[in-house]
Amino acid sequence: MERLQKLISRAGIASRREAEKIILAGRVTVDGKVTTELGAKADPAKNKIRVDGKLLRFDAEKIYLLLNKPRGYVSTAKDERGRPTVLELVKEIPARVYPVGRLDLNSEGLLLLTNDGELTNALIHPSFRVDKTYRVRVTGAVTEEKLDKLRAGIELEDGLTAPAEIFRLNADTVEITIHEGRNRQVRRMFAAVGCDVKRLQRIKFAGLTLDGVGAGKFRQLTSAEIVSLKKNIPPQNPDGASST
Repeated sequence: MERLQKLISRAGIASRREAEKIILAGRVTVDGKVTTELGAKADPAKNKIRVDGKLLRFDAEKIYLLLNKPRGYVSTAKDERGRPTVLELVKEIPARVYPVGRLDLNSEGLLLLTNDGELTNALIHPSFRVDKTYRVRVTGAVTEEKLDKLRAGIELEDGLTAPAEIFRLNADTVEITIHEGRNRQVRRMFAAVGCDVKRLQRIKFAGLTLDGVGAGKFRQLTSAEIVSLKKNIPPQNPDGASST
C-alpha cells in the first residue's frame, strides 16, 4: 500500500505537491469512489486508481526534456486564462510531460519537462538543495553593498532567504545561484535591494546548461544526464517519505 500522492507522482501525472492538490480537488477515484484524504493509500496491483477518469499506468516510457523557454509562455500544463503553455513547444513528443518547477511568464531559460514524478519531486523539494543559476539584468545601482546583502540572505515577506552566490558580469547584469524555489524569488530579492529586474534567464539547473539549445527549442537528456539527476533522489520508505 502506498499513499495516493506518491502513486500519482510515480505514474508521471504530477509532482507529489501537485498530486496533493489534485486529491484535495476531488479529481481522484479509487475503485470508483472519490478520495480527498491526503493520507489515503492504495495498492496499484489491486485497486483501480484514476485521475480525471483516466486509469493510472506505471509502465509508461519515461521522457526527459530540456527546454529553453522563451518569454510569453507559462510553465503549466493548462492555463485558465488561455495563455500559451510550455507544452505547446514540445507538441511533437507523444508522451504527456510536465514542467519541473516553474519559470514565470516573463522569465526565460532552462526548464525541464518529464513524466517521471519521483524525479520531479526530488528536484523541486527544498530539502534537496538543487542549484539554479540565473542571469539577471536590472535597473538601479547594483552596488557591492547590495550584492553582499543578497549573498548573506535577505528578509522577504515569506522569510529570510538562504545565502546566494553572486557574480557581477557588468554594470547592470549579474549571475545568481540559489537552491530555494519560492515564487518569483529572484525578482523579489532584487526588489528588496532597490533593483528592478528587466530580464531574467535561468542558465543552469541541477548541473545542466542551455548549451546548444536555442530559444523555444528543446532536446532529450542523455542517459548520463538522467543518471546524474537521479542522484538527487534519496531512499524512500513504503509510504513515500524520505528516509533521510
